[in-house]
Amino acid sequence: LASVTAKYTQSNSVVYASGGGVIGVGAGQQSRVDCVKLAGRKVATWYLRQHPKVLGLRFKPDVKRQSRVNARVRYIEGDITDAERAGWEALFEEVPAPLTEEEKREFMTTLTGVSLCSDAFFPFRDSIDHASKYGVRYIVQPGGSVADAEVTDACNAYGMAMV
Repeated sequence: LASVTAKYTQSNSVVYASGGGVIGVGAGQQSRVDCVKLAGRKVATWYLRQHPKVLGLRFKPDVKRQSRVNARVRYIEGDITDAERAGWEALFEEVPAPLTEEEKREFMTTLTGVSLCSDAFFPFRDSIDHASKYGVRYIVQPGGSVADAEVTDACNAYGMAMV
């Protein structure tokens, strides 16, 4: 699935997939590692929506579905401005305690079995290092970089299978 998605995505592109679904796409950046980071943020948001604190958010009964989705994402990202805070807090029966960076980091360690596909070779190990934060265990990429040995070593160090 990740390979098919990458085929139809603007280059440079990387695609994270898990459980038969695409969970993050990063495309059109000037560097491959930026694509990995961009898509990785989408993976984190997708996975953190399953965090117990996010699942336990107590919305007021009249809050519509899309407003709940948006509020969850803002809660996960934690970047609510002072100007919008009152409106955001008004969505809840009880204003939730923040989801801390430590809680996010700890929960992300439970994500595993993720596949990562790239439409071209990984030129450096930095993409692999970053992908390791998002449960990646399988990598598909064409190879051909002068640093292939370094990239392979990084995959081996993280216990990732690469083809």
